[in-house]
Amino acid sequence: FFAPTTPDFAVAMKQALNQINQNSFNNFKLRFGIHQGPAVSGVVGAKKPMFDVWGDTVNIASRMDSTGVEEKIQVTGAVADTLHQEGYTLSERGEVQVKGIGQMNTWFVTAPPHRPVKQSIQ
Repeated sequence: FFAPTTPDFAVAMKQALNQINQNSFNNFKLRFGIHQGPAVSGVVGAKKPMFDVWGDTVNIASRMDSTGVEEKIQVTGAVADTLHQEGYTLSERGEVQVKGIGQMNTWFVTAPPHRPVKQSIQ
């Protein structure tokens, strides 16, 4: 299952980091990689249990991050198709060499869909 709101979360993280940078006089940067597909998760370890996630989906998402560009949200073709259907604007980055996969066509998320502004009741 892929939640199309994942890019929204990435944008919120960028905004939060910008606020942190302003208040701490730092210049931290983020890059984001998103892929969708099946994954396996579970707890490993008897003495020091840890939660982990495995699978090609996780590895490809990690590669989208590691081959990405600072301040950008890089996605695979499957994610680009889903986001396009949800109204997001994307720009094609082109082919990227992805370790363990080879050449993969990727996209950058450039704008979220237009959504009506929700007003809070105060």
